[in-house]
Amino acid sequence: MKTPGSLSAAVSGIGSVLGVSNAVVVAGKQSSDATQAATSIQHTLKDPIMRKASVLIEFLLDKFKMKEAVTRSEMLAIVNKKFKEQFPEILRRTSARLELVFGLELKEIDPSTHSYLLVGKLGLSTEGSLSSNWGLPRTGLLMSILGVIFMKGNRATEQEVWQFLNGVGVYAGKKHLIFEEPGEFIKDLVQENYLEYHLIPGSDPPNYEFLWGPRAYAETTKMKVLEVLAKVNGTVPSAFPNLYQLALRDQARGARRRPQGRPGVIAKSRVHSKPLSQ
Repeated sequence: MKTPGSLSAAVSGIGSVLGVSNAVVVAGKQSSDATQAATSIQHTLKDPIMRKASVLIEFLLDKFKMKEAVTRSEMLAIVNKKFKEQFPEILRRTSARLELVFGLELKEIDPSTHSYLLVGKLGLSTEGSLSSNWGLPRTGLLMSILGVIFMKGNRATEQEVWQFLNGVGVYAGKKHLIFEEPGEFIKDLVQENYLEYHLIPGSDPPNYEFLWGPRAYAETTKMKVLEVLAKVNGTVPSAFPNLYQLALRDQARGARRRPQGRPGVIAKSRVHSKPLSQ
């Protein structure tokens, strides 16, 4: 369990952010895209460059809290000047994880002084209403959950979603520094129509699954979700060909329609607040 004050521990949990180790079913065929992404990220866990990126993330979030800009030289000092040659890669990984988990972009605001500022990236209307008491947007987690659903063939079981959340250090019933009480946060996402929560027909005992909600379709796209996934892997969306083709198809349709699939009973009032047995 990550303690509320353990920001660096929560950040380092991004190594298993995709929460998937087996292949994803896309358009009726098995794809290795999810496995490829997860394996690539997990290899960074023991990497000293990734550990330095985690330290830099903690520093930048503190600057964000105080609404202060930061210079490249300040960031290098935090990382340690011995890592000067590796700093561009450290900064890239830092930026990718800030975007994926927190929905923040490290933006250069003054090239002459190499000054940077963290700004909201995702553009969802939730950035105000779903902010933590730190003022940190939690839309990054929403974007990641949407990504898990997309990678699982446009629907992810409740167990799969909780496996993902546990992978980033978010546990049901345990208050988190950024995401507070995760079960309540997910209920909010359902109530605000960012997620749909359905009973899987014929399941015994009853099992539930998550789909994108109408507001998710209205405010983001599968291509945006895939861009975040690609960025954290240091690659481009087309590196995941099956997902990329689906995102292009969705984009061509206007990225606003709900995917076709088996019907379900929406169960908005009883999203489970505890993880299912693994």
